[in-house]
Amino acid sequence: MTHHRLLVLGGTGFIGRALVQALAGTGAALRVVTRRRVHARELLVLPSVEVVEADPYDAAVLHGLLEGCDGAINLVGVLHDRDGRGDGRARGVAGGASGRYGRGFAAAHVELPRRLVAACQERRVRRLLHVGALGAAADAPSAYLRSKADGTRLVLEAPALNATVFAPSVVFGAGDRFLNLFAGLAAIAPFVPLGGAQARLQPVWVQDLVTAMRCALDQPATYGRSYEICGPRIYTLAELVRFAARAAGHPRLVVALPPLLARWQALLLESLPGPTLLSRDNLLSLQVDNIATVQPYVPAPELGFRPAPLEPLMAPLLAGGHPRSRFGAWRARTGS
Repeated sequence: MTHHRLLVLGGTGFIGRALVQALAGTGAALRVVTRRRVHARELLVLPSVEVVEADPYDAAVLHGLLEGCDGAINLVGVLHDRDGRGDGRARGVAGGASGRYGRGFAAAHVELPRRLVAACQERRVRRLLHVGALGAAADAPSAYLRSKADGTRLVLEAPALNATVFAPSVVFGAGDRFLNLFAGLAAIAPFVPLGGAQARLQPVWVQDLVTAMRCALDQPATYGRSYEICGPRIYTLAELVRFAARAAGHPRLVVALPPLLARWQALLLESLPGPTLLSRDNLLSLQVDNIATVQPYVPAPELGFRPAPLEPLMAPLLAGGHPRSRFGAWRARTGS
C-alpha cells in the first residue's frame, strides 16, 4: 500500500468498523479516534489498530493526531440536529453557515471537514477519503443534505490535497440502524405508520462501500472525484419496511401517512427523550430521490465492486442469524 498509516475519524460507527477491519487486514496501520473508548471495543483486538480517545473537533488535537500519518479518512456523520426546526433551517442560531442547518450539522458535516482539511495541509498529509451523502446539494430541502454538500465542497476544493468523496445511498448490513430498526419496530407494533413511504432509495451493501474506499485509496485516478455508491435495485421506503418486517418474521401492514400526518409523527418522535428515530428534517431529505443519477447504476471500474443485492444478504440477518443484527434495533433505540 502507498498509504499505510491512516487517521480514521468515525471509525467506531457502522461503516467505520467494517472499513477499519478491512484495512487492518491489508496491513495498514490505523489510528482510530473516538470520544468514548468503549465504542471501539471490537477494534481493540486488531493488532494494527491504535484507538485514541480524543476530541477530533478540537483543531489542535486533530493536528496532533495526524502526526506520522500519510492519509486520513473521514466517516463522521449525524442524522439528527436538535437545532433543526423541521423546515430545513436552524432554530435559535444566528445567521452564517450554521443558520442553514443548525449547530450539530454544522459541527459534524462542515466544521470538522474544514479543520481536518486544514490539519492535513499543515501536516502535508495529501490523501483524504471523505464520506458525503447521495442527494447532497446546496439547495437541497433538508438541513442534513445541505450541510453534507457544504462539507463535500470544502474537501474537493481544498488545494494541495488529493481527496476522494463517496456519496452512498442508505447503507445496509449486519447491525445497520436502518433495516434493523424497522424490523425491531415491526416486532412490537401491529402496523407501521410511515411518512415518506414513496421515497425512492437504492441501498448499498456496507462491504461494497468498503471495497470502493479500499480500492480508491491508492489510485490517483480517483483524486478530486466524487462517486455515487449505490446498490443494484431501487426500492420505495415502504417496500424496504415491508421486507424488513417480513424477513424478521413479523409481516406488518405499512400505512403510508399523508404529508401533514407524517410531519406530526416526526414532530412527536423528535420531541421524545432519548435517540431520535425520525425527524422532520429526515422527511425533508426523503423528498429527494436517494438513487444514482444514471440508471441502471454501474460503479466506476476503479472502485472494484459489483453491487450486491439486498434481499438475499439481509433476509437471514434480519431473521436473527447474526447477533449484531438481532440487537440492532434495540441499539438504535437506546443509542448504544
